[in-house]
Amino acid sequence: MTIINYIKNSYEELKNNVSWTPRAELQNLVLIVLVFSLLFSVAIWGADTILSRVVKIYLNIING
Repeated sequence: MTIINYIKNSYEELKNNVSWTPRAELQNLVLIVLVFSLLFSVAIWGADTILSRVVKIYLNIING
């Protein structure tokens, strides 16, 4: 089997045999993923900011 045949067969399989999610549902799912990614990134940023301030305060206390 040559590489060209492999690519053609792969394309045909993707085109005919794979069941794809409908476009409207896919858009909704992408939106949900984006929203939750944004929420988690803000939560991680907030936790990082708070913990870095706590560590800074702690180091100031123990170092005098």
